Amino acid sequence: MTTAPTIGVLALQGAFDVHAKRLAALGAKTVLVRKPEELAELDGLVLPGGESTTFLKNLERAGFYDVLNEFVHTHPTFGTCAGCILLATEVLNPHQRSFAVLDVTVERYAYGRQNDSVILNEETALPGGPLEMVFIRAPRIAKVGANVETLATRDGDPTLVRQGRLLAATFHPELTDDTRVHQYFLDMVKQADLS
Repeated sequence: MTTAPTIGVLALQGAFDVHAKRLAALGAKTVLVRKPEELAELDGLVLPGGESTTFLKNLERAGFYDVLNEFVHTHPTFGTCAGCILLATEVLNPHQRSFAVLDVTVERYAYGRQNDSVILNEETALPGGPLEMVFIRAPRIAKVGANVETLATRDGDPTLVRQGRLLAATFHPELTDDTRVHQYFLDMVKQADLS
């Protein structure tokens, strides 16, 4: 990819603007995605945090679900918190619909509610030392498939995972000054374009 990648950020809820600013600062062209047709020209997509059941209701009401489902099955996609839940093959606590594209089982609210939110610094496979992770009503990745690479953990549970063109975090990398996770996703998008 010789030009800057065009990255969409699903802008229905959550800190979508913070993701977009981070990606733009790293050299990407960003698009706030609110309509299905806005997916057409994207090289990659971020599904931000928020409330996963509310995301699903908004997507179904707008006739957006099927188009987005096709996109995440064919393009680089990065899901954070609720976005991770939407990508998972299995969602528990309670069970809910998802795009079922990332081979993980996710438990919603596994670390507690809003007042149980925490900031941790944990080791990561990404270069540069420990990674600051902001957990807000975070899900827990309870199980990963054989083709899923774990890039960071919390108490032994995966918190940042990759499967091919998919990246997912149970925390909010956009709420820290550390740009490594977003840069990693941009590098994934560029690599996908070359293959």
